[in-house]
Amino acid sequence: MRTIRIFADSTCDLPAAWIKEYGIGIVPLYVTFEDETYKDGIDLTTPQLYSKVAKSGRLPKTAAPSPADFIQAFAPAIAEGQQILYISLSSELSSTYQNALIAAEEFEEGQVTVFDSLNLSTGIGLLVMKAVRAASEGHSVAEIVALLEKTRPQVETEFVIDSLDYLYKGGRCSGMQNLVGSLLKIRPVIKVIDGKMTPVSKIRGSREKVLEQLLNNALAKIDDMDNDLIFITHSLADEDAVHLQQILQSKTKAREVAVSDAGCVISSHCGAKTIGILYTKSI
Repeated sequence: MRTIRIFADSTCDLPAAWIKEYGIGIVPLYVTFEDETYKDGIDLTTPQLYSKVAKSGRLPKTAAPSPADFIQAFAPAIAEGQQILYISLSSELSSTYQNALIAAEEFEEGQVTVFDSLNLSTGIGLLVMKAVRAASEGHSVAEIVALLEKTRPQVETEFVIDSLDYLYKGGRCSGMQNLVGSLLKIRPVIKVIDGKMTPVSKIRGSREKVLEQLLNNALAKIDDMDNDLIFITHSLADEDAVHLQQILQSKTKAREVAVSDAGCVISSHCGAKTIGILYTKSI
């Protein structure tokens, strides 16, 4: 049986050490500031992204990898006789999934399988780690896909955006909303539902209140949690992430509560201090 190599794209936000340890292939998305284009996580880091936005006052544009990018990424693994299972950013948010399908057609049938995560950030990462472990246990691509199909609806992705400024710059809220939101310290809570980013509530008050509400939302579902892995993913909110990690480690039965940094693509849409708790419910 040929070995299986798991691929994802740069929006999966998995820790670099995990990507290296488990041999996960990463295909970067693009971030463009005017005439300069960077590969997410390769040519541009999140702090550098924020520095450029602060100087220009504008958000960059983001773009999916092209079919040619996927072919170039997949070809070496195929040449080594590996099967590829690529888990993509939600098809509701990007053309990344569609471009990967186009690329897969350039290889022999069965060499490349493309799976739509219908999620983002470590909501993808949770599925990737399920796939990595299943592959290491000797499961076939078909068996892993069946597992992912069962797991995908159980992924809970919820995060709080600290400032409406990036939503305003990105055209997702009006100037008045941005002003009022800033004055009242209103922070939107976003969930991924059916592959889309959906505002579900607003939290008013201090940063401490925001973190408490985010934590309580997760702990309210503690009996439904898969005890395998919980992610706290953030964009330049290290101290808050460690704080939530410690509480979740003490209050849940999770095998691991991991902290990960949001990459440039996710950060360019949400802004600094965005933080989320992501986990899967038991199947």
